[in-house]
Amino acid sequence: MPIQDHPLRYALTNELHARPFPSLEAPCHAAFLAIKPPLDAVTRDRDADRAHAIDLLDRFGAQHPKPGDTHFFGQMGRHKMKWESHTEFVTYTVFTPGVADRPFDPAAFEVFPDDWLETAPGARLTSALIRIEQVKEGPGQIGARLGEWFAPDSLSAAAILDDAAVMATDFRIDTGGHMRMAVFVEPGIGQRRIGRIVQRLTEIETYKAMSMLGLPRARQVNERLAELEPQLSELVGEMNRGNRIPEETLRNLLAVSAELESLLAQSAFRFSATTAYEALVHQRIEVLREERFQHRQTFTEFMMRRYDPSMRTVKATEAQLDSMTRRAVRAANLLRTQVDVERSAQNQKLLESMDRRADLQLRLQRTVEGLSVVAISYYAVSLVAYMIAPGAEALGVSKGLATAVATPLVVLVVWLMIRQIRRGMEH
Repeated sequence: MPIQDHPLRYALTNELHARPFPSLEAPCHAAFLAIKPPLDAVTRDRDADRAHAIDLLDRFGAQHPKPGDTHFFGQMGRHKMKWESHTEFVTYTVFTPGVADRPFDPAAFEVFPDDWLETAPGARLTSALIRIEQVKEGPGQIGARLGEWFAPDSLSAAAILDDAAVMATDFRIDTGGHMRMAVFVEPGIGQRRIGRIVQRLTEIETYKAMSMLGLPRARQVNERLAELEPQLSELVGEMNRGNRIPEETLRNLLAVSAELESLLAQSAFRFSATTAYEALVHQRIEVLREERFQHRQTFTEFMMRRYDPSMRTVKATEAQLDSMTRRAVRAANLLRTQVDVERSAQNQKLLESMDRRADLQLRLQRTVEGLSVVAISYYAVSLVAYMIAPGAEALGVSKGLATAVATPLVVLVVWLMIRQIRRGMEH
């Protein structure tokens, strides 16, 4: 067409279809691994993530993802592998046909070689073994297996997608170091639907783990806030009582405010990420349309009892940190205003003192000016007397009389001269 496309049109459209759900046929099992790089989302090396994924694919002679891709799904020997590079973590899911006689056999995770795991560009965030079976003997047999495979006190199980399947997990790490998840699907369910269920399960676990990273940080911040709260309250109280010098109180208040701002800057990303991941966890559970299975707690109920309190702790800490930061800023502004007012009063007193000193100096200057006229006139009259003495003798006038006549004129001239000099200096 003659119209020009936006340079990002195809890239943005393809992004909507970049992460398709896998197609799975029951029975099968999956090994899931999520790796959290040690660096943040800005400075982490995404090329290292991609190189690590290619290393695993090369061991099975599989195809590589395209340059610049952040996801891949394809055949890897007898397995299928799904790789995704997210903002803060990388996930690997390997799907294998059939299930082992031993449920959740740790040998299923050997698809990830030990030396490959040792060179991972990060630490394991979570890992899981997922078992997908067809429902053959009815709900009673499912209940018996759940009792054997999972811890009863934390087992969550629910019928999902209009009774198309049953999903279950206890959100615990077994002796092999992995989470256990089970999916029982009805005969005739589509392969893509099975893939969506498994994908949702891995997303729930991953986003739950990522959101929980905010809890340790919230506890650290809470401990420090518990120490700063009395200091802030005492400083605000000092402002009301006026026991301290305002500048000293202001310095202490600014130190507390600076530390609060530092805590806020260090925690803002983690706390906002926790909020985002929490929303994703609840959204992923909601789209599965849970219904109670054999009077067991659903995923929603488990999250409400065990997960939501942690998230509320993070939110409460974030709110408290923001509130204390605002309080410190307001108190600092008020105290700064008080200091400015006191300084203005001091400056006013200083100006008044300077005015008094200037007035005193002016009076002293005028006094000195009068004395200067007398002193200069005295010497000037002596000089004039010597100058007019010869002429006065020639005219028959005594020197004393000539000096007496000349004295007023000399004083007047000296006074006018000094006055002219003072006016020149004033201008």
